[in-house]
Amino acid sequence: MESNTGTKENPWKLKTPPGTSEFEAYRDEAATPPALVVQVGTTQLKYHLRCIEDLHAMLKERGDWVLLGSADELKPAAEGTVECWGRSPENPVGGWYGLRKGYRGRFGMYVPMVLKVLGLAEVEDNPRNNRMRAV
Repeated sequence: MESNTGTKENPWKLKTPPGTSEFEAYRDEAATPPALVVQVGTTQLKYHLRCIEDLHAMLKERGDWVLLGSADELKPAAEGTVECWGRSPENPVGGWYGLRKGYRGRFGMYVPMVLKVLGLAEVEDNPRNNRMRAV
């Protein structure tokens, strides 16, 4: 995995947890609200930028491995997973971290890899059922 600066001009070049697909991610602090932008081919997803700090804090609080549980927006997220937390009314933003309707899911697929490249978390890279924990 390549560690760039995480800007639009120099995005992080990452792979999904199973290592099967590549994507880019960068911070857009000028967006309203500030966003973490994920580019997967021609598809762009956006999440509240604060998701990086908030997810790290949640993982530190749990103190153990948490399943990623990635799911599309229209599919239910498995209880107790990173994906479920990323859309829960109990999280710090009170719901979806995803900012673009129709593309708010897949939080558990892309955001964990940003925490990994930043050195904030360990993320497994098994074919299925990957987990993460705070560093």
